Amino acid sequence: MKAPLLASIDIGSNSVLLLIGRIVDGKLQIELQRKETLRLGGALDEHGNLQTQAMERGLECLRRYAGLMTRVAKEHRRAVATQTLREARNRNEFLSQAHAILGCEVELISGEREGALIYQGVTRLLPALPENRLVIDIGGRSTEICVGHNQTLHIATSCPIGSVAWAQRFFGDGILSAERFAAAGNAAQAALRQSLAPLGNAPWEQAFGSSGTAGAISKALLQAGLPVGEISRAGLFQLKAQLVQAGHIDRLPLHGLREELRPVIGGGVSIMCAVFDVLGLQHMRIAQGALRHGLIFELHQSLTGH
Repeated sequence: MKAPLLASIDIGSNSVLLLIGRIVDGKLQIELQRKETLRLGGALDEHGNLQTQAMERGLECLRRYAGLMTRVAKEHRRAVATQTLREARNRNEFLSQAHAILGCEVELISGEREGALIYQGVTRLLPALPENRLVIDIGGRSTEICVGHNQTLHIATSCPIGSVAWAQRFFGDGILSAERFAAAGNAAQAALRQSLAPLGNAPWEQAFGSSGTAGAISKALLQAGLPVGEISRAGLFQLKAQLVQAGHIDRLPLHGLREELRPVIGGGVSIMCAVFDVLGLQHMRIAQGALRHGLIFELHQSLTGH
């Protein structure tokens, strides 16, 4: 009998992502993926409410995704919401409407659970290795940092900093100056040091970057002639220097950058530089897996028991 179709949706602060696939002999066979950059994390008003227009954009996206999931049984669907909806005071209004649209509950997950799902999504798509792994996911309003061995997570922590929030706070007018990067980097380092305390001296040998920010930086570095699928310390700080030289997001010469990432690249690069500094990183590989993959594997395990 053919393995059933499974679907996962990640309602993030920058993007809303859909993954549909099957687990066959422990491997994920992807049938469909979709990503819409809605930047909900930039649409919280001064009272902490998700603005009406942004909420409707999110719900319209979910209606489109529901149309793509017609072959997926409702009990084979999972959806989660992360930092923006953790913060939004009117989140229940969004979550109840999303539930009705998708035919499944939308789980509002903690930063630690988000980290655990990211770790599983990353490591399930990697070969088994003797070294411990460090997995870092810089999202729109939060950054998750995890350490583990193969598929066994040792510890996960979440820091409330992200590319959308940092772009708004430090680069909201589009100016990319050395002073802005210094302020953004110092603030990110202070937040990271506080959030990294639970990791203690957890050992790791390989560093992986998951999701949009790491992928966008890697693609920008690829245009500069650096190897595909990785971020080096030298390349990262060279990229920051290029952004400062450009001086404004409208003058960025980054041909590999998707247009929707232009407004948040300053926030993402400043946080990635802070991550490299605080953790003493020299090199990071780009992971193929992410939260939505971890959610699919967790759903498969709950349905089959293994």
